[in-house]
Amino acid sequence: MPVNKKIGIMGGTFNPIHNGHLILAESAYEQFHLDTVVFLPSGNPPHKADISYIDSQHRCNMVELAIKDNSHFEMSLEEVLRPGITYTSDTLLTMKSNDPYGELFFIIGADSLYTFETWHEPDVICRQCTILVATREGHDSADVEEKIEELRNRFEADIFRIVSPDFDISSRLVRERIISERSIRYFVPRPVEEYIREHGLYA
Repeated sequence: MPVNKKIGIMGGTFNPIHNGHLILAESAYEQFHLDTVVFLPSGNPPHKADISYIDSQHRCNMVELAIKDNSHFEMSLEEVLRPGITYTSDTLLTMKSNDPYGELFFIIGADSLYTFETWHEPDVICRQCTILVATREGHDSADVEEKIEELRNRFEADIFRIVSPDFDISSRLVRERIISERSIRYFVPRPVEEYIREHGLYA
C-alpha cells in the first residue's frame, strides 16, 4: 500500500531567506512529526505586486544554500517555473495531484491568518491541506485562537498553531540592514550572507 507522507510546505518570496524561516520550518517539522518540509519560493505572487524583489534565481540559490545541511528540508521550483500570477490554491492542487497520498501541511505566519479570506480560493486551499499558523512563545494568543476558530467554522478548515521561539526578524529588516551597511551576521545563515555579499544584492 502507498505510504502517506506528511509534507510541510513553507512558501514565501524568501527575499532573502533568514534564520526565522528556518526556525519556523524546524518547529513545524518537530511538532507535527512531518516527513519533510518543502521550501516553495514564489514566482509572481499577487499580494507582493507592490514590492520590488530580486531575480528568482538568486532567491532560489539562497534557499538552496540555507537548507543544504538539513536532510528533511527540500526546495520546490513549482511556483518559480509557472508563468503568470501564482496562486497558493493552484500550487496545492498540483502538489496533491503529483502525490495523491501525501498529506499537506501549509505553514503561514500569524499575520497571514488575518488576510486569509482575501486569498484566491481560500476554500480550495482548506480542502487540500492542514494549515499551520506560526505563533510565538509567551505571546497572548487569544486573538489568534479566535481567528482560527472563525476560519475553521467558515471553511471547515483544519488549522493548528505552531509554537516557535520568539525571533523577531523579517526579510525587510535584513534588506534594510544591508542598505544601511549594518551587519546581518546571525540574521541569515553564513552561506547566505556570503552569497549576498558576493553578488552585491540589496546594497
